[in-house]
Amino acid sequence: MNQYTEDNLVEQPAMELLNSMGWDIMNCYEEKLGKDGTLGRETSSEIVLVRYLREAVKKLNPTADIDAIDMAIEEITKDRSSLSPVAANKEMYKLIKDGVPVTYRDEYDEDVDGLIRVIDWKDSANNTYLMTNQLWITGSVYKRRADIIGFINGIPLVFMELKATHRNIENAYNDNLR
Repeated sequence: MNQYTEDNLVEQPAMELLNSMGWDIMNCYEEKLGKDGTLGRETSSEIVLVRYLREAVKKLNPTADIDAIDMAIEEITKDRSSLSPVAANKEMYKLIKDGVPVTYRDEYDEDVDGLIRVIDWKDSANNTYLMTNQLWITGSVYKRRADIIGFINGIPLVFMELKATHRNIENAYNDNLR
């Protein structure tokens, strides 16, 4: 086995560094799909890790009604592919930064407005941090395998495509990021 591979020289040291910084790490090359699978994804086209998101939202919003939690998760995982990338990013940024506005029925059958937090910006210890290595993602046209994707509370916020120094960086963009 060649010890001088891109995985051995670049990806694994990066994962070890991220782990030393407090991120949980997981190699997902042979991910098992399904509710009880590796990450809880039903299909490789799911990009938000709902299992992790649900757990975090319940923890960050202990008094929230289950309907409010479900509405917030539905809003975070909503397909935004019909929006321009800039509009989609602005929308997600606001939800992640400020929380997800929801309206639900309380025990008196009255409408209640609430805000569901998905990330704790004041105490980082209340969040879960997961870096995945070699995660397959299926889009509308291509199926790609990302070198590293970082999730905070199940939301993908970090994307790394690593290349050895002798590789053409343009290929990383054309073959994976794009």
